[in-house]
Amino acid sequence: MKRASRLLSLLFVGGLAFAPCAALAEEKKAEEAPPAAAVEEGFVPLFNGKDLTGWEGDAKLWVVENGMLIGRSPGIKYNDFLATTKTYGDFILRFQIKLVGNKGNTGVQFRSKRVPNSHEVAGYQADFAPGWHGKLYDEARRNKVLAGPKDEELKKVLKPDDWNDYEVRAEGNKVALTLNGLKTVEYTEADEKIARSGVIATQIHGGEAMEVQFRNIRLKELAPPPNAKP
Repeated sequence: MKRASRLLSLLFVGGLAFAPCAALAEEKKAEEAPPAAAVEEGFVPLFNGKDLTGWEGDAKLWVVENGMLIGRSPGIKYNDFLATTKTYGDFILRFQIKLVGNKGNTGVQFRSKRVPNSHEVAGYQADFAPGWHGKLYDEARRNKVLAGPKDEELKKVLKPDDWNDYEVRAEGNKVALTLNGLKTVEYTEADEKIARSGVIATQIHGGEAMEVQFRNIRLKELAPPPNAKP
């Protein structure tokens, strides 16, 4: 009986010692598991979290660290972009973005194209910068804000020093932007000459040194609406 009791005691103590290890293992497993955003129905990742596969641009300015796509500039005199190698037409694009120190200027281009013999990418931009958050800008083309949110509404949802959830929906001649659940733009393109497909590109704006971080970049392609422009 004494031997059996001793064996039970050892098993009990061993179980107690194992419990914290098991808990730590489960915690680590949860940390390594893909975020829920990555398995949204119909969405596919545009960024694999490991390298720049599927993207092209200046590898000195755009790097991958800790599962994030990072644009880090020492202060350049031009706007720089990392662009997808594939073009997209009608889609829903979702991503998380953080502007480190709330300094600098950035955004995500869509339905855009590289400008020949230039660093520029021309087309729509979902803007993200102090004074520009949630606005739809026409980069290197019409060079103006096409639509944007009211400041008082934006202030309620903006997270200047944290991750922000951004959504871009482009369907036919309609463009909608949503930032942290607030629809900041509902825009209808009246000019039939404006392209309805193109690359998606992340931006580092010329000027002061800055760092922008992206993660959970994913996209769901949509069927073109009836009678849509080719």
